[in-house]
Amino acid sequence: MRYGAHLPLIDFDGQSWGNGRLAGYTDAARELGFEFVSANDHLIFARPWLDGIVALASVIERSGNMRLATTVALPVIRGPSALAKAAAALDIISGGRLVLGVGPGSSEHDYRCARVSFDERWPRLDESIRVLRAQLKADEPFDGHYYTTDTLEPRPTQPDGPPIWIGSWGSDAGIRRVARLGDGWLASAYNRTPAGIAEAREKLRRALSRVGRASDGFPCSLASMWMYVTDDKRAREAHLSTLARMLNRPADVIDQQVLVGPAEKCAETLRAYADAGIDRVFVWPLGDAEEQLGRFMGTVAPLV
Repeated sequence: MRYGAHLPLIDFDGQSWGNGRLAGYTDAARELGFEFVSANDHLIFARPWLDGIVALASVIERSGNMRLATTVALPVIRGPSALAKAAAALDIISGGRLVLGVGPGSSEHDYRCARVSFDERWPRLDESIRVLRAQLKADEPFDGHYYTTDTLEPRPTQPDGPPIWIGSWGSDAGIRRVARLGDGWLASAYNRTPAGIAEAREKLRRALSRVGRASDGFPCSLASMWMYVTDDKRAREAHLSTLARMLNRPADVIDQQVLVGPAEKCAETLRAYADAGIDRVFVWPLGDAEEQLGRFMGTVAPLV
């Protein structure tokens, strides 16, 4: 199992994002041995949410050899060409270390704000991914129903462009999209149990085989893995309650999927996801961010 650290983009504890908070967090992740630093997208959310692309760009100089990832960015909301332009810049500035995770987004509020039909998100996403490939990998131009391409320069540092990982909660249609259009799968921790991931992973294996692609080595990562390692029962219950309200999910269900509680419990959850076929997990501390990264790598990761 390999690990990435989500940047603390959500205001959980009332701290500001100034005074080098993102830089300090990235320093901690780098020094602790995390493979990735990542950010994801929302325009409007239940809590204040810092822009992911800007946040990721701000920590490139502190990221060392870590890879950068969007987990996920929203090409339909941002516009695929605008996202391609930003992705190329991130790849260039980082020296070719970007993985571009994309998805449709699940918030109707984001679509309303962007004045894009929520009902059109799936066909628009399919076309958006083809636009990103055309503009980041110098493939044949694309002219679709919603979007068309033009040449964007400068080109990314990676000769074939950043790998494109596709976010899916594991539906049949989503898994087929990953197999058809993606270089990897980004699953969502708070939307799938380990058993659900195992089922979707088998569907992905079959879907890849149908399109002539191998499942061995195909990245299967788990994003939005909320995390707070603690032996304090009250703190555990408080963080699960916060997640339940924010995500509109029952706390007892969330408890089975995320990493909130004692180190051994968190490691047991991670082992179940590893057995289900997940090879990378992006953890997202719910508070005390730098301290929690240290607790995770010091007390949880060695048990997995």
